[in-house]
Amino acid sequence: MDVISAIKARRSVKAFKPDKVPIKTIYRLIDAARWAPSAGNLQSWEFILVEDSTAKKQLAAAALSQDFISDAPYVIVACADTERSAVKYGARGKYFYSIVDTSAAIENLLLAATDIGLGTCWVGSFNNNIVRDVLGLPEGIAPVAIIPIGYPADEGERTTRTSLGNIIHFERFGKFQNVKTGDSDESPPKKNDRRRNPRDDSGLLDIFR
Repeated sequence: MDVISAIKARRSVKAFKPDKVPIKTIYRLIDAARWAPSAGNLQSWEFILVEDSTAKKQLAAAALSQDFISDAPYVIVACADTERSAVKYGARGKYFYSIVDTSAAIENLLLAATDIGLGTCWVGSFNNNIVRDVLGLPEGIAPVAIIPIGYPADEGERTTRTSLGNIIHFERFGKFQNVKTGDSDESPPKKNDRRRNPRDDSGLLDIFR
């Protein structure tokens, strides 16, 4: 499967077959993850591989009772080593680069899984303190995503994407025009299409302990 096909074929899978995934296959996914770009090539990421059924259930409970997590043969928790980035880049490394780098590695992993027929889901909603306790994470290691991995029991939900005309700004922010591609013609957005939803981000910085 070529890269573009894998990108468009990836789904958030929330139902898994009980079939065992060979451990060498899991290693291949993490190997793909570690080839992601990172600030200063610091590779500020760590991956916790979880197979124990009790630990998987605890992670599922921490993730607001998303029980499908515990049904997967393996769960990988991708973490950012915030202090590794901070040593070279200070606060920007700790609060920004380490998370961006780890996110790039996660996407590599998801696409590699799609390429070989495995299902994954990027779960980012979880109780940070519980996840830290379950995995014994020290200060400076911040959990970024819980990723269940297994053979998909269904194809996952197919979602849509906004048109290119909604997200490409020409020269300056807010300057739109029609975007013509080989597949279709995209239109610029209406002014009231750019909504902002307020949210409570209180406690967000707790992950950087």
